[in-house]
Formats: sequence, structure tokens, C-alpha cells
Amino acid sequence: MRKILIVGAGQAGLQLALSLRAEGYEVTLMSARTPDEIRNGWVTSTQAMFDMSLETERAYGLNHWENEAPPINGLRVALSAPPGQLALQITAPLDKPAQSTDQRIKMARWLQDAEECGVDVIYNAVTTQDLDALTQIGRYDLTVVAAGKGDLVAMFDRDPSRSPYAEPQRGLAVAYVHGLEPDPQWPVPHVGFHAVPGLGELFVIPGLTHTGPCDILFWEAVPGGPVDRWAGHQGRMAPEQHLALTLGLIREYLPWVHERAGNVRLTDAKATLHGRYTPTVRRPVAHLPGGGKVLGLADVVIANDPITGQGSNTAAKAAHHYLKAILARGDQPFDEQWMTDTFEGFWTAHGQAVTGWTNAMVQPLPPHVQQILGAASQNERIARRFAAGFVDPNDFLNWFVDPEKATAYLAEVN
Repeated sequence: MRKILIVGAGQAGLQLALSLRAEGYEVTLMSARTPDEIRNGWVTSTQAMFDMSLETERAYGLNHWENEAPPINGLRVALSAPPGQLALQITAPLDKPAQSTDQRIKMARWLQDAEECGVDVIYNAVTTQDLDALTQIGRYDLTVVAAGKGDLVAMFDRDPSRSPYAEPQRGLAVAYVHGLEPDPQWPVPHVGFHAVPGLGELFVIPGLTHTGPCDILFWEAVPGGPVDRWAGHQGRMAPEQHLALTLGLIREYLPWVHERAGNVRLTDAKATLHGRYTPTVRRPVAHLPGGGKVLGLADVVIANDPITGQGSNTAAKAAHHYLKAILARGDQPFDEQWMTDTFEGFWTAHGQAVTGWTNAMVQPLPPHVQQILGAASQNERIARRFAAGFVDPNDFLNWFVDPEKATAYLAEVN
């Protein structure tokens, strides 16, 4: 039985561990936090997982919240120009619903699942020195690093050819809330994408948390702009102050959303998060001082800005891709060439499209994208294709990101 070590217990690490164990592999998983610490901790993310990604969970029975999380029926895009005035709206239905489950619930449960199904779970933060010692022992056939935060990420070299940015492109601020009224224009659960050109974006994401269905208010602020009000706060802002700032900015720039927020309150005492990071693609193999080699997974090697809502989706797809590559390897060694080929296979299949699209979306929208969005506001066929791109961003290469292809597509449908 082949032995796999996975460091990191987020979406990708846990999904890979559980699916490998189901396939009969001997799996060791290292987590910096216990299920109780995760469950009772601060929120860690936003997430809107689309059907293609959810299918990778369903394949191994990991979809415990299928009937509890609100079904996200599509996206509603609103553009304001100038700020405070609604200029354009797009209703973009999804063919199959998406879902968002608070990772405090999800990862705590998946860790318990891992323990119960025979994964050797070790609760301990891992340093580079620890990993170096573990790989020198030679106990494991393959070591995968899926801890996208902390010192271990620094082991993986930045790939400058795939990383156009040297600094964060958005300041990020998240609040999980109850009490937001439904959008009267489309009252079914959906992701609201409210863009304030030049200043940032507000996402409103229906989700499931400890206290039941909720909404996630998620500001993405252009650094240095008037919406970037969390900049300069060292550590975590007091939750009620965080929420007041969130709602104040909504009142100022998105009054049509603020009209729905009269009864908004935080879901719990640890329902806020803010920070920023630089979008970066890293090389997939890290070389340890003792000669060991480890393979990076998900946001260890592809960390995109969350503006396109693809972080958890990319992690799930990456875990599934790596699973298939490990299974196909059989008894052959997991050498450096295989590691590189496995990552490059994922890059070609998924990573390249989502990274290029995401990097473009943090910039001012080019004229052809503005034309697409304008057309989508009047044509449901275009709007549906736009929504489908969040499920599989590869399709955006065929019509959305290239001006000539966009012009040809619009001429075809209009």
C-alpha cells in the first residue's frame, strides 16, 4: 500500500486525503488545528462552489451539506457609474445551483471523517525543518503540501512568467451576516456582484454557517482608494466595527443594497475577516535542504485574487486532478518529473484559464468586456454563458477574454 503525506487541512488537502483513503492508500494528514479549534474559530474564507467542483466532492460522498446550504441559482451583476447610481444589471442564471458552506463547518467535519475512515491525522503545525526531517526518514512515497498560508509556501519559488503582479490588487474584507432582505429584482438565492468602477466590488454570497443560512458581505477594495478602509488596521478589527464599516460603504456606494440591510447583524462573534495578498503562481516542486522534494497543491502554487470566486473551486479541481494522477501512477515512483508533469497537466486543464481570467478582472474592464456585459443585460443567452464560465472558466477563452472572439460571438447571437 502506497503511503502519502499531506500537509494542510483545507479544501484541497482534506479532499485529497479523503479520496485517496477511499481508494485504499495509506494517508497521513497534518493539520495545524483540531476540529474544535476550526469550528470555534474565526471565519477563514468566502466560497461559492459551482457544480463542476461540487461534483468532485460528491464522487466521494463528501457533500454533507447538499440539502442544507442555500442553492445559489446564478449571479446578478450590477454596475454603478458614477458611484451610488445604478447603471446596468445582469441576471445570469446557472444551469445547476452552486453552494457555499462556511469552511469552519466543512473542514471540522472533514477532519472527523478523516479520523473515522483511517487517515492518520496529526495535529501539529509544520515548519520547513519538520518537513525536511519527515522526507529524510523515507516513510512516505509522496509528500504533498496543501497549506496555502504560512512559512511553507515560501519554499515554492514564484514563477515570474505566470505572476504579473508584485503586490496585492485588492484589499479584502468579509462579514457573515443574518438579516439581509432578498433582492426584490430576483428574490431567489444568488451571488450579487456589485461593481464600483475604479474603487472595488461588493459580493453578496448566500451561504450556510453554524447558525443556519446566511449571507456573506465581501468587499474587494482597490488599494489606496476610498473603499480601502481596512488598510492600516493591524491585526483584526473589532467585529462590530468591521460590520459598521462594511454597511457604511454599502450605504455610500450601493444604496440599492443598503435598502435591504436594515436588519443585518453578524452571524456570530467571529464572523469577520480582512487582509490582502499578492496573486502568485509558484513552481510546483520545492527542494528541501536534506534533498527531499515535495509537491505543492492548490493555493500553495496557484493563489489568485478572489474576485472571480474561484479559490475553492480551483482547490477542489486540483485535488481531483492530483488524485487521478496518483492513481494512474500505480507503483512507479513519484519523482520530480512526475510532480512537474502533474502540475502542468492541471495548469493546462484548469489553472491557466482561471488565472488569466482572474488577473484580467482586477484591471479596468476593456471595451470588449463592457460590450459583452451590456449585451448580457439584454440577452439571457449571453448572460447564461457568462454564468457558465464560473463553472468552467475554460469557456471564457472561447469568447470572453479575446476581443476578436468576443466581437464574433456578439455578432452571432445578436
